[in-house]
Amino acid sequence: MAKRAWMVLTLFIMCVAMPAPVTVFAQDEEEVDEETKLLKEGLPLTPTRMLTESFTEGSWISLDISPDGGTIVFDLLGDIYTMPFSGGTAEPLTQGMAFDGQPRFSPDGNHVVFVSDRSGGQGVWTISVDKADTTRITRGEDSSYQSPEWTPDGDYIVVTRQGPGQGKLWMHHKNGGSGAQLIDEPDNARTTGAAFGDDDRYIWHGRRTGSWQYNSGGSDYQLWVYDRETGESTNRSGRYGGAFRPTLSPDGRWLVYASRHVSETGLRIRDLSNGEERWLAYPIQRDDQESRASRDAYPGMSFTPDSREVVAFYGGKLWRVPLDGSSPIQIPFVVNAEVPMGPEVDFDYPIEDTPTFVAKQIRDIAPSPDGERLAFTVMSELYVTDYPDGEPSHIAEMDANASMPAWSPDGEHIAFVTYSDADGGHLYSVGSDGD
Repeated sequence: MAKRAWMVLTLFIMCVAMPAPVTVFAQDEEEVDEETKLLKEGLPLTPTRMLTESFTEGSWISLDISPDGGTIVFDLLGDIYTMPFSGGTAEPLTQGMAFDGQPRFSPDGNHVVFVSDRSGGQGVWTISVDKADTTRITRGEDSSYQSPEWTPDGDYIVVTRQGPGQGKLWMHHKNGGSGAQLIDEPDNARTTGAAFGDDDRYIWHGRRTGSWQYNSGGSDYQLWVYDRETGESTNRSGRYGGAFRPTLSPDGRWLVYASRHVSETGLRIRDLSNGEERWLAYPIQRDDQESRASRDAYPGMSFTPDSREVVAFYGGKLWRVPLDGSSPIQIPFVVNAEVPMGPEVDFDYPIEDTPTFVAKQIRDIAPSPDGERLAFTVMSELYVTDYPDGEPSHIAEMDANASMPAWSPDGEHIAFVTYSDADGGHLYSVGSDGD
């Protein structure tokens, strides 16, 4: 017989909230401790704790190389750092409660553009490399932004602006202003990852038509080029597996972009002089095509000024990837992070440590064909009970989460599914009495 577990279960609950009388007493301000006052403050939060840790790897790091090739700028844990091209200990360019990311050097190397929520909502900002000047470029708190990039003359910034609809490319002056949308149609197209080559007339970018979807096959994004003079867009890829995050070499000859093959993502390189392509690095790490890609479908990467290498992030590390096909070279880094954090939010919920307990969430309730029994799950375990009165019986002992019970027409068996990180998903059947 199956193992039996006894619970007090409420299968059908009707909750009626009745206001209770409340008495409010005056309280002297000095009686309220400092942390309580901080918990009641609005935005921006006042830091009360500091996360201090050293890191030699990260996740989803966007980076750029300075025009002189001597410095790498990158993001980690919501702050922006710089370090020598050869690697080493990184120095913070931005720090604080705000989440900053996706940095790109200006063409003269004196400023860095980045995305930040320091104003209360996402926006585009610039900061001088000496930290003396910070400028807010965009206004409004109802949009999100991805992948800012400078125009080659350094006067404008092109960025994907995501509002209620699909993300579109916008151009803003480096001193701010309302900006101008570059690509209007089609309405259902998302355009992201703007990139320039040696001719600032053309803006390369990734485009996805329609909304995200599961099991898309990884072909959502393709490369397009926008002509700033004519306003026309031209498709420049049709690859199964998608094509996104275009990055062009300073000499105008090479294009590197991310794509997926089978279930892995890699970097493709195209010789723009003859159209020939090959894998530059494969596999690397998973892209973000299926989701909303809130930080683009792949992290930002950069060519070296001599156009001989691409510096990219994957596998938690920064890599120099030579175009000649030789082995990638790791760029070591150390980030001594100091991340300020707001007040700790703590709810005092009682936890019952008793042989029986009241189940607060009963899921996947399935009546038997004759209506006399119910199958259901509690805490990812499968139970059966007589209806309307009965004691629940645990009918399947599994080393995985069990859910979605379904009765056989004769009521003798119950099919259900399981899932675990180690074994994935499976379909099982068990006798309705546990045998």
